[in-house]
Amino acid sequence: MSYPTCVTLMEVGPRDGLQNETVHVSAADKRTLIARLAAAGLTHIEVGSFVSPKWVPQMANSAEVLAALSPHGAMHYPVLTPNLQGFEAALAAGATEVAIFGAASESFSQRNIHCSIAESLARFEPVMAAAHAAGVRVRGYVSCVLGCPYEGDIAPAAVATVAAALTDMGCYEISLGDTIGTGNPLSTTRMLEAVLARVPVGQLAGHFHDTYGMAIANICAALALGVATFDTSIAGLGGCPYAQGASGNVATEDVVYLLDGLGIQTGWCWLRCSKPVRSPRRFCSVRRNPKWRGRCWHGRNRPLPRGSLFAVFSRCGGGAGLHLALGVQKHTSGGQGI
Repeated sequence: MSYPTCVTLMEVGPRDGLQNETVHVSAADKRTLIARLAAAGLTHIEVGSFVSPKWVPQMANSAEVLAALSPHGAMHYPVLTPNLQGFEAALAAGATEVAIFGAASESFSQRNIHCSIAESLARFEPVMAAAHAAGVRVRGYVSCVLGCPYEGDIAPAAVATVAAALTDMGCYEISLGDTIGTGNPLSTTRMLEAVLARVPVGQLAGHFHDTYGMAIANICAALALGVATFDTSIAGLGGCPYAQGASGNVATEDVVYLLDGLGIQTGWCWLRCSKPVRSPRRFCSVRRNPKWRGRCWHGRNRPLPRGSLFAVFSRCGGGAGLHLALGVQKHTSGGQGI
């Protein structure tokens, strides 16, 4: 079986991961998280969403977060923009890359963005025109590609139709989201085969939530078909306000562990703990911090090479995972992830 030799990870923790948290996360804390993710080697980090605070209160400070970031070199800080108003606000805050999002399910589209699939695509046309005029790249999301909380199974042909429409509009990449995490390797393969008949594999990304523990298996199925970009969320943070009970996106550290074991490059810089731990979901990635230099935490301190950069991310879920990601050893119940 042949896999890609290099995979791009789109870290969605600061947006998809935090949007369902019940406790307010300040712009300063979000910037800290983003900075540490960047220090770990992640170059694509989705940092916010320009949606109405009425619908997603946690994203109300996205403009403040984005304005404090400076995209440079290989760094990409995309944000979600559901309509022209959101795009204009993102552009004013300094966005150089945005994302639009539709669904393969009519019912989910109505609940999530309050319009039909056809209406959502029509809404995106002025956004695409404005982005093209401003030189801003646009990524497309398709939700519910492997199942819908209101309709159940989704036909692969329906996914392919929406993905092709977004590609034709000019999206440089289409992220295919298993929003409620009900997919399995077989359904993932069938869905991707339908989409690949209409969209080149180089323009596809996988976005797998881990509700039933199938995300890693689904990533393997996608890798086998040549998909080389995946959305991940640090510590598995996340959920969906419109999909009750869905867990967060697949944990970044789990995907890094998988890809490293397969010999696939990701750009993530991390060190294995010197002593095996019970779960491979605990890692020492890297960041500069004089207080902790040369030590790592996974229940006890262990020496790291001189000059190492590190932060510890442990998949604890919800608020606990967030606090660990921010370097705060505090466990909270957190919000039910999307």
